[in-house]
Amino acid sequence: MRTPKKRSLRREGRDGVDPLDGRAARAAARDILSRRDYSSGELRSKLLGRGYDATVIAELIERLRAERLLDDGRYLENFVAYHASRGQGPNRVGADLRRLGLPGPEIEATLAAYADWLTQLKRAREKKFGTSPPTNYADRQRQARFLAYRGFSGAQIRAALGLDTDLDADTTDEI
Repeated sequence: MRTPKKRSLRREGRDGVDPLDGRAARAAARDILSRRDYSSGELRSKLLGRGYDATVIAELIERLRAERLLDDGRYLENFVAYHASRGQGPNRVGADLRRLGLPGPEIEATLAAYADWLTQLKRAREKKFGTSPPTNYADRQRQARFLAYRGFSGAQIRAALGLDTDLDADTTDEI
């Protein structure tokens, strides 16, 4: 007859992971970070999902920050550059970053430091609508709605479409 296995005194988390094992948590974090850059909030949620204890994760994140293996500033810069190159504007990129739980002042500083918003806006407009400027009110409105959806501000859209005032400047009110 078989003898039953001895159970360790440590509690086991999901998938047989010891939630208090700092070494295993560090190995998991390095494995996660080896694929791409993550924010500290994303890394925390991934490690919690793997069954590690929150206090172990908090200590680990602080050590990874000290070793510069985890850097929210670098993550912000890479995120902004990548999404801007895909034609997304500062409003949309900022909303995505806030959704990830990054601090607002750092987001605003990174968005303000990115200098190519107008270039990216023009590139997104030309990719969708071609190089010729809009010729009538309906075309301007359609392009403006598209660019607003992509996350660009009204001022940026007016500058890109060559409008000095409001988007419906060619309408006249004759009363």
